[in-house]
Amino acid sequence: MAHFLPRVTALLLVLALGACSSVPSQQPQASDYPEPIFTAKRLLPPEHANVTAVYDPWESMNKRIYNFNYHFDQAIFLPVVRGYKAVVPSFARTGVTNFFNNFRDLVTMFNSVLQLQPTKFVQSTGRVVVNSTIGLLGFVDVATKLEIPRPMENFGQTLGYWGVGQGPFVVIPFLGPSNLRDGLGFLPDLYLQNVVANEFMSNSASTASLILYPIDSRANTPFLYYQNGSAFEYQMVRWMYSTKSKLDAEE
Repeated sequence: MAHFLPRVTALLLVLALGACSSVPSQQPQASDYPEPIFTAKRLLPPEHANVTAVYDPWESMNKRIYNFNYHFDQAIFLPVVRGYKAVVPSFARTGVTNFFNNFRDLVTMFNSVLQLQPTKFVQSTGRVVVNSTIGLLGFVDVATKLEIPRPMENFGQTLGYWGVGQGPFVVIPFLGPSNLRDGLGFLPDLYLQNVVANEFMSNSASTASLILYPIDSRANTPFLYYQNGSAFEYQMVRWMYSTKSKLDAEE
């Protein structure tokens, strides 16, 4: 991708220069000129990715939400994350991450059953059992130390496993890039986590986890809006998410 975007930029500049040139009164024949040096065929490798080849009928709305997420990230989310890191010691933040990862393993258990994946079900179940007991409710990731593999499955991937297409690309307020299938698939996973939290945690602990969950997730997401220096960031993020979602559903 790093090699691809400069080539696309060069191609667009060449096309723009050509469009700005004056049109002669008599059009020359194509045979009067040698083959151009800066053609798409020469600039772009055969296996290049087409960043526009994503179904995005709501692009105008998505770009506005993408811009809103950027401002929310800068004004609220990142300052809160920085404060969280300044106040909470590193070992405690690791414990919080492990705790929420234990919930994610629980989601994988559920979706592994729906996907008829016995190996992933056994692995995720083993992780939940070990970390919920020996690992003190998941705050200590004992399962990883025991080298128990950690598959990652969600309901969006389950829908994809059974042949449901991604649908249109969408940018969800506060959450970021997604597609219609994965966006809707997020709801059953969230519902499952809330049911388990309400069943095994007190009201105060459940409320605390509800507040800490997005902060922990953002603290462990290195992506920063408009920091890659590319004029095509939206298109690049859209293509990368759509490609990853497709590959995850095929695994």
